[in-house]
Order: sequence, then structure tokens, then C-alpha cells
Amino acid sequence: MIAFVSGGARSGKSQVAETLAREWHRRHGGRRYYLATAMASDAEMAARIARHRRERGDGWITLEAPVALDEALAGVEAGSTVLLDCLTLWASQWLYGSGLPEAEGGRMLSALLDKARLKTIGLVVVSNDLNEDLPPRDPAVWHYLAFLQRRHRQLAREADRVIEVIAGYPIEWKTSLKNSGKIAWENPWEGT
Repeated sequence: MIAFVSGGARSGKSQVAETLAREWHRRHGGRRYYLATAMASDAEMAARIARHRRERGDGWITLEAPVALDEALAGVEAGSTVLLDCLTLWASQWLYGSGLPEAEGGRMLSALLDKARLKTIGLVVVSNDLNEDLPPRDPAVWHYLAFLQRRHRQLAREADRVIEVIAGYPIEWKTSLKNSGKIAWENPWEGT
């Protein structure tokens, strides 16, 4: 299972993602991993990381991967659960710190999803909705948003579940249903 959970800042998306990861882990076993893309670059970020760890509780193995997501997943055992938080920070670190081409970012995300499926890992990916306002005038901000939105669309296409969190309320936009071993997609906008 691959799930994509998005929402605005402080919308409750991390709690929804953690609940989803815990439920997958409860049903399927294995180990639980938290794949962190954040770096404690200042006191505020260090405090946010500490708060997330407290709220998450025990039982998680933390992997820190600000850029190399696919490499971090290489050491995760088959059948485990991985909560990746968050793609928003990863995108900024990819664009402005990795020195690698943008297209390579899309390929890395594809490699991550492929490895998760190959190893039957329950992967829950969290990201921020940043494109809910008027288009930015700053070219660098526009460039970042365009890169992040391309990754969001890529994830939404590949994910089994797509969930948006608004004010703590999860709205499921895409769900996979298992019928006789086949996956059928429900799309609330289909036919409109």
C-alpha cells in the first residue's frame, strides 16, 4: 500500500498519516520506520522535530534522509511500514541543496515507490498543500511550487490512497479496493 497524505500547515496531516501507518502496521506486522526529511537547522526546527517525536511515541525506528529517499528505503525489511514526513522539505532540499537535476528527483521518487511495492512496504508519504493561493510572483517560489506539484501529481497517480486533510478532517480522494486480487480505483471526479 502506498498512501499520499497532504494538507495545509498545521492541518493535522501528520496525525492522520501516523494513524494510517499504525493501522497498516497493526494489520501486517513488521517494523515501523519514520523516514525524516527534516534537518534540525535552527532552534525552531529542532523543537518541531522533538515535538513530532514525542507525539509519535515509541516503537518507531527513525531514518534521516534529507535527499536520498530511495537509499534510505534500501535497508528497510520487507513487510515493514514506513512513514515519510515530509515531501515538502525533501523537494526544497532537492532543488536547492542536492545539485542534481530536477528530472532526477522524479526518478528518485519513482525508485522509492518501486522499492516499496517490491518489498511490500506500507508507505505513507506526507506533504504540504502549498498551491492553494494565487500564483506567486517570485520566479524561485514559482519554480519550487511547480517542482513540488509535479511530485504530488506523480504520487497521486501511483498511490493506492490519496487523502487531503482540512482542519483535522481527512478527505479520501482515491481509494484502492481489492476484488478478487484486482485493484479497482474510485475517483469522485470521474465522469464530470
